[in-house]
Amino acid sequence: MPSPAIATTTVGSYPLPAWLAAAPSREALLDATRVVFGVQRQAGIELPTDGELYRFDVDHPDTNGMIDYFVRRLDGVRTAIGRADKQAFRDQQGMGFRSRPAGVVVGPLGPGSLDLLEDCERAARVAGGPFKFTVTSPFMLARTLLDRHHGDLQDLCLALADVLAGAVEGLPCATLQLDEANVPGAPEFAPLAARALNRVLDAFEGERAVHLCFGNYGGQTVQHGTWRALLGFLGELHADHVVLELAHRPERELEALADLDPRVAVGVGVIDVKVNSVESPDQVAERIEKAVRTLGPDRLRWVHPDCGFWMLKRSVVDRKLEALVRGRDRFLGS
Repeated sequence: MPSPAIATTTVGSYPLPAWLAAAPSREALLDATRVVFGVQRQAGIELPTDGELYRFDVDHPDTNGMIDYFVRRLDGVRTAIGRADKQAFRDQQGMGFRSRPAGVVVGPLGPGSLDLLEDCERAARVAGGPFKFTVTSPFMLARTLLDRHHGDLQDLCLALADVLAGAVEGLPCATLQLDEANVPGAPEFAPLAARALNRVLDAFEGERAVHLCFGNYGGQTVQHGTWRALLGFLGELHADHVVLELAHRPERELEALADLDPRVAVGVGVIDVKVNSVESPDQVAERIEKAVRTLGPDRLRWVHPDCGFWMLKRSVVDRKLEALVRGRDRFLGS
């Protein structure tokens, strides 16, 4: 079927099925991935994700592995953290929301046991159609590490970008999405972040997306900033579209995006993941209408949740997915 003028997608994570945590196995992980794709496709989502279940860790079932999944697999990173490491990390600039590093860089970085190809191939076997695969950005990973090898944030960030670029080559997905939730609160690092993200994006041959948000933990915003401060950064990305948090943002944030480089297609968050209340289709349609009116016709290509769903209950998430699709359809008159 032809794609609608405004398509629906999800940002990444989906709540962990309780039965997977209770009885984890490779077979159960594959079955859970099949279920997560099925839930999204039954709701009418055109471009679903695997729910980021590829990062599932039986020892840490309550997290989605956005950082640790990558860090623990890399060569050159020590994940045993001591008191001196924690103090040195706390002394670093701009990391007040973390009390300890995800790892300590002690040597040259390498892919180690990171195998995104196997992860993506597993998802492809049960996806039932085109899907999006999500990967944490090299800049965000760099900001969570204590570097005792490079001694320079730029060198660390670009070394991580080179590792991830090799990891995403040839992934069997329709869209690769890099997730970045740190630079929105640290726009002074935008040139470096763009350079690092572009190295990874350039290594993938399909549709390329970048998701940016201001963080979410327990419904709390982690980073403070504005989209206007990042317009130049967004325009520099080698991305076909951006996936932006907006449902939980002030109205002026949407207005700022009217000045974004028209080369970049815009994805607008119309589902708030920081609240349990479920939007009505009418609310979603109104948010889409406002975005189209503000950004201009043909600028809005995607609608989606603000961020991933892993902190919400499945009963809430599934109703939000239904509202997303029904609201989009109501706006398009279908």
